[in-house]
Amino acid sequence: MAFDLKQTLKLSQQLLMTPQLQQAIKLLQLSRMELVDFVTQQLAENPVLEEGVVESQEERIQSEKNLERTETEVLSEQMASAEKMLDKVDDRGGESFESYSRLGEQGGVQNASQVRRDDDFPNYENIVSRVGTLQDHLQSQLGELDLDDEEIEIATTIIGNIDDKGYLRSSLEEIATASGKEVEAVDDVLDVIQRLDPSGVGARDLKECLLIQLRNSRLKNGVVEKIVVNHMHELETRNFGAIAKAMKLSFETVVENVQIISELEPVPGRQFGADNTQFIVPDVHVFKIGNEWVVTLNEDGLPRLRVSEMYEEMLKSLSESKVEEKDYIQEKLKSATWLIKSIQQRQRTIFKVTETIVKRQKEFFEHGIEHLKPMILRDIAEEIEMHESTVSRVTTNKYVHTPQGIFELKYFFNSSVSRMGGESMASASVKKMIQDLVKGEDPKKPLADQKIVDVLEKKGIQLARRTVAKYREQLGILPSSKRKKIY
Repeated sequence: MAFDLKQTLKLSQQLLMTPQLQQAIKLLQLSRMELVDFVTQQLAENPVLEEGVVESQEERIQSEKNLERTETEVLSEQMASAEKMLDKVDDRGGESFESYSRLGEQGGVQNASQVRRDDDFPNYENIVSRVGTLQDHLQSQLGELDLDDEEIEIATTIIGNIDDKGYLRSSLEEIATASGKEVEAVDDVLDVIQRLDPSGVGARDLKECLLIQLRNSRLKNGVVEKIVVNHMHELETRNFGAIAKAMKLSFETVVENVQIISELEPVPGRQFGADNTQFIVPDVHVFKIGNEWVVTLNEDGLPRLRVSEMYEEMLKSLSESKVEEKDYIQEKLKSATWLIKSIQQRQRTIFKVTETIVKRQKEFFEHGIEHLKPMILRDIAEEIEMHESTVSRVTTNKYVHTPQGIFELKYFFNSSVSRMGGESMASASVKKMIQDLVKGEDPKKPLADQKIVDVLEKKGIQLARRTVAKYREQLGILPSSKRKKIY
């Protein structure tokens, strides 16, 4: 069998993932905060990029008006305000000398150079208080105890092994090895730690945490302690009848002691483990003007990039002999231009997707979650003539501010739930109905999944019991057996 070598021409098209295209795709899926961090990094790395200040005409007019205000005008306003306050004081029949002193400090009895407008003071809503960590709180209490240097060293090691929930995650042997001390000494110091605030800290499991709190609060009455030690599983499943039968007690006695346990804190470090509140800044605003819904991009806080004119002039003035310098500036100019275009394209795509969502979900924006329609990525992708993956990237970690609240753009894409003799509903609307049913239920007789199915069926919504259970779990709602309250 002979083999021949032949040359052939073949014409084909391929999509090459250039670095610029990879960057554009990356920018699409970045959240707002990630985009700000990325742009800040690019400003530091690319000297050709610079942040421009774009001032609107309204802002420019207002700033000119503010400049026209002289210190004398501001002072006269302060004096008039002070006179009004003095009149109020006289009407009340006089005040103490300290009140007049404070009035003099706050009113117009000041030099023009000391006058400050309200804009000069910080907005108290922007002042974030820092909550100390659990470890800091425990360390601060060590100084109040009568401990020697060796015990303080052991206590510091123990505190370092307590997690944010307040539980000790290392064994006594491991702590003894790390500190070079005896296990008995570590056990003695641990007992001291477990008596600190918050109560229950330093426990190694939930059972020990509850027992520590019972001891510190002097709630140990024999019955409640035995329930915690011997019947944790029945407590979790709320099988109080089994506890009463095993302990040969009346059901009412068991319920009274279980109520004591329910008031304990299973996570001692809860108050210290909370992170600072992170507010969501929407990427898009949707509001109604007249009978039309308007979509606007939120550009506040996003750096406005531009290419430095200095480097453009420098490139023109460089001689032909300085090849390396010209190549460097040209490369940075090209990178900066592409970045600016990619960000602009990102913003246009977000706007286009949001505008299409608003067209399809007008009833939601008018009346609320109950009127959300089923919608998938393909519906938007076909309308704006883009790929589904592009729509998916655009809607991930992007938020829109609406009259109904702030929602992630992904929220508007829901599977459909069939209705008897009517249009399909979005799964999010059904979840909201289930949530409302659970909120309005009788705590002593919570709704079982099958009962929720029956209620929804009366409203024309057909769901299987396992679907209701799945939606309930997604909403973080416990089963009816664990929602039941008998006290």
